[in-house]
Order: sequence, then C-alpha cells, then structure tokens
Amino acid sequence: MIRTCFSTIGCPDWSFSDMIRLGQQAGFDGVEIRLVERETDLLAVPDLGAAALPERRRELAEAGFAVCGLASSVSFDSTDAAERERQLDVGRAYLDLAAELDARFVRVFGDTIAEGVSREATIEQVSEGLDRLGEYAATLGREVIIETHGDFSRSELVADTMARVESPAVGILWDTHHPWRFHDEPLATTYARFADRVRHTHWKDSVTRPAAGDTSGTHQAAEQAHALMTGHQHADYVLFGGGEFPVFECLGLLQRGGYDGWYSYEWEKMWHPQLEPPELALPLFSDKIRHLHALLPGR
Repeated sequence: MIRTCFSTIGCPDWSFSDMIRLGQQAGFDGVEIRLVERETDLLAVPDLGAAALPERRRELAEAGFAVCGLASSVSFDSTDAAERERQLDVGRAYLDLAAELDARFVRVFGDTIAEGVSREATIEQVSEGLDRLGEYAATLGREVIIETHGDFSRSELVADTMARVESPAVGILWDTHHPWRFHDEPLATTYARFADRVRHTHWKDSVTRPAAGDTSGTHQAAEQAHALMTGHQHADYVLFGGGEFPVFECLGLLQRGGYDGWYSYEWEKMWHPQLEPPELALPLFSDKIRHLHALLPGR
C-alpha cells in the first residue's frame, strides 16, 4: 500500500488542525508542510512555535496522521558566501523543527545558475551546501532532499550535483512533472539518472495550450514551460488525471525501482488562486493514484 500526502501549497488558508482533519477526510496518510495559513516561513508560524509543539504532537498522535516533511525555501544558489551561510542556519532550524514533529526530511533548492556563474561553480557550491546541511541532519536522524526545481529541473544537473555529495543523509525530491514538462525529458531517462537517491516524490498534472499566432509544438512547449516555471497565471495546471502527465508510466518506474517513499500531491493553489479549491482537488489525487497503483503488474 502506498503512502499519500499533500503539500499545503494546495490549501493555503488551512490551519494546522484543518490539515489533519480535512487531509484525513480526503484520504491522505500525512501532510508535507510548505506553509500554514499563507505563512511560508514555518519558523514564524505561531502554531509551530516551541510552546505550541506539544499540542501539535498530541493532535498528530491522536489522529494517527503524519508530517512526512517540511518544505523550506532554503537554496544554495547565491553568489554571496554570507548568504549561503544564512541559508544553512535556516536549514538547520528547519531540521530542528522537523525533529520536533517527527518529520523525516527538509526540502531545499539548488535553485538557479546565476548570471555570470558557471555550471561547474554552481554544482560546487550547491553540493557543498547539501553536504554541510546533511551532516547536521544526520545528527538528528533526518534527511535533506533537493528538489528538481528551477534550473535544477534538468535531471542531469541534479545527478551531477549529487555525484559530489558524500552525506548519506542527502537525497532527491523528484518532482515527477518538472523535468518531463519543462525540458521534455522522458520519465525513464530522468529516473535512471538518480533512481537510487530518490527519497520523495511530488505529483501534479497539466495541459499545453497553443500560443496565439504560433501553434508549433516547440513554441507551445516553451511558452508553457516559462509560464509554469515563473508562476504565471496562465499555467495550465489541471485536476490530477485530467491532463497529459503519464501517471501510470511513472508509477511503474517507481515500483520497479523499489521506491518506498511518499507520493505527495502538489496542487499549486497558493501561486495560482484561480485553481479549484482543495476540498475538490485533493481527494481526487488520493483516489486516482491509489487506483492506478493497484493496477500495476505484480500488484
């Protein structure tokens, strides 16, 4: 049986208690916390402060509901060494909070190759940041996972970066949609590059729409990639299973690869307020992905 969770990016107005109650009603086993009531800095959320944590742990235990991980905005792409040190401090604080909530991981970013900075230099500074944060994570029994996001949606860049990382407490969050949609990477190609390092997965669905005046496939894909990556309001995210993402193929790859992590639904409601409400979107994912997973050969 697979374990499903949802990112709170899909329910920006929910409280911590709402996440548990409504998440369970939607059929999920846990939650990946990106924000709480629109506050994206989890270290500033009153309900996650030191005084409130015993009550949060009680709520989770009574419900039998898990916080699978915390999604931070920590990134290691700054050319300023002092800023990268600050990011490490934030990452350590997130790991402390993850330990308090018995969350397994903290998500971080690569995230971009800055103008004037070489690919090699970016890989060097990102891998160094991951290793240093991974060392601290290991002392807490936690993990740090880098997401296929931004420039690091290219799986080759993630794989080359991870080849430099020595800490066993560092893994990959494979946003299954990003490399496939933004860079036309076949799912099998992406997964083969880092299958043994995948610790967590994000799921979403989308459709392409021809751009006015140019209906060529190349232009269409480029326009959609730009729209989705920049949080553009015309991003064509759709309810899970209603778009073009090859869900069944991806599930098969993960099954054959022995993946045993979470399947996390990232409904981008926070960044795209025109999307359907979480009360509609979230239950559809939980039902759909469990149904498809049950249809895999060998199940």
